[in-house]
Amino acid sequence: MNKPLVMGVVNVTPDSFSDGGRFLDAGAALSRARRLIEGGADILDIGGESTRPGAVPVPESEEIARVVPLIEAIRGESGVRISIDTMKPAVARAAVAAGATIWNDVTALRWSRDGVAAAAELGCEVVLMHMLGEPRTMQDDPRYDDVVAEVGAFLAERAETAMAAGVAREKIWLDPGIGFGKTVAHNLSLLAHLDALVDLGFPVILGASRKRFLTALDPSAKEPDQRLPGSLAAALTGAAASVAAVRVHDVAETVQALKVWAAIHA
Repeated sequence: MNKPLVMGVVNVTPDSFSDGGRFLDAGAALSRARRLIEGGADILDIGGESTRPGAVPVPESEEIARVVPLIEAIRGESGVRISIDTMKPAVARAAVAAGATIWNDVTALRWSRDGVAAAAELGCEVVLMHMLGEPRTMQDDPRYDDVVAEVGAFLAERAETAMAAGVAREKIWLDPGIGFGKTVAHNLSLLAHLDALVDLGFPVILGASRKRFLTALDPSAKEPDQRLPGSLAAALTGAAASVAAVRVHDVAETVQALKVWAAIHA
């Protein structure tokens, strides 16, 4: 059984839910990236705008100013794969020009009318994520009749739309959007049925690391950095369902857990 790739998170933001402000300084962000690479990250996901519940949008010029120097610095000293976490085509273009090769979009290329065309033009890999509503409102009473079926149908439709616009099938990744417009029950149902999303035929990225639903399951884990055990449980659940990658904050710990898991199932 192949273990998933590990995507490490670097938030160059003042307000991200897990580490907002800690890596806003360029030097601190580069040090964070280096630690994740040393810890075994296969991909670095660089974000300059928080998408936590209630997050306020950031002007694209400011977002570009946050992420591009970091991407250039990382690319200047490492060949690690770099993903840009943005919903804005202009930011994606700037990031790809600086050395990113993956566009990770929480809106599945819906934020801008030219999002799909921009992805086709760039020719990079694209992560299409499911989100109900938008960050400021996504946790306002989210409802589904069948969350697994509805998320799967949405992702399949977005993949078809991207391919129709010229995005190569092999460039498309899917993300169920754990915590993005979902209750605890919705998140658990998606985690329990990840195989249904994998069966869509595209690589799946799972991002459950440090998310708030883990505190609902264990109230003692009030702060994001107290949610490592729950995050590892989710990552191993993803591995068992054959997801292609896990997006995490705690890279070294996740890499070790996945190595042990892979050895057990070899």
